[in-house]
Amino acid sequence: MKCIVKHMKLLSCMLVFSLILSGCTVSGAFVTDYETGDYKKTAYKADGYSASLCVATDDVNQSSVDMDSGLHAAGLFDVTNKEVLYASNIHKKLYPASTTKILTALIALKYGNLSDTITISKNATVFPSGASLAHLKEGDQITLEELLYGLLLPSGNDATVAIAEYISGSVEEFAKLMNSEAYGLGATNSHFVNPHGLHDDDHYTTAYDLYLIFNECLKQEQFVKVISEKSHTGEIKGKDGSVRTEKWENTSLYMTGEAEKPTTVEYLGGKTGNTDEAKRCLIAYTKDTKNNYYISIVMGANGKPLLYENMNELLNHAITEN
Repeated sequence: MKCIVKHMKLLSCMLVFSLILSGCTVSGAFVTDYETGDYKKTAYKADGYSASLCVATDDVNQSSVDMDSGLHAAGLFDVTNKEVLYASNIHKKLYPASTTKILTALIALKYGNLSDTITISKNATVFPSGASLAHLKEGDQITLEELLYGLLLPSGNDATVAIAEYISGSVEEFAKLMNSEAYGLGATNSHFVNPHGLHDDDHYTTAYDLYLIFNECLKQEQFVKVISEKSHTGEIKGKDGSVRTEKWENTSLYMTGEAEKPTTVEYLGGKTGNTDEAKRCLIAYTKDTKNNYYISIVMGANGKPLLYENMNELLNHAITEN
């Protein structure tokens, strides 16, 4: 399915509301009337919002790919040629688990300074047993640049709270910013209440919204750099002034070599997620031999083996068919 080129600006609540109600289309009459009465046409040329995006309203290419029927959703987006190659339940509201952290990273890169030093609060170190961590301690000092590695590679929940407090002062205020930023990208079927994705019934997104957010993340050179690393050794200054290091491993089994990689594309990086409610999730960034780039998403796999098997099925067959 071909992509639709969007050239819309979020310049008033009226226009945004119209976009939501109309499913990303606005009548020509409305736009004409609005242009003549409420704002300048040149505002369409403002930086940051005009983009070419892949759009699919229904399932796409179901017959060519043999995906597990138990998956919550899956999608394959050709970001080079602006096409949706596969879509299943991509607009269904689902729990995102740690794929939430791509939005946290995007906001950190947009509003933060990589060289800033962040002091870790007690609040950033309190998590349930078994939660993924960057192993930060209260009083630690760490740069935002290092913190992003602790966020995206080991999927550190402690790193997310540290970033939230650094950017917005609290998790609650940061969640408001997350929703505002997501909304501005067109991710209007999402609602976030925390920066890490630990389960909350009111914290949800869709596979398509994750595509929109990840697509925006790829515009950040530092984001692409971080997710491409197999591991990173971070430097942290402790409360007592001593310096220690933490080695953070990428949670993607493609990156660690524990999962067989797809044969049609090169894996460039991505983000995993896992909670009991969300099950296993993966966003993958890949390219083929013709330098076509893809974002692929699998949500709700029942275990790691099925997650990577389905991602391989999606990439190996949907791209071959294309």
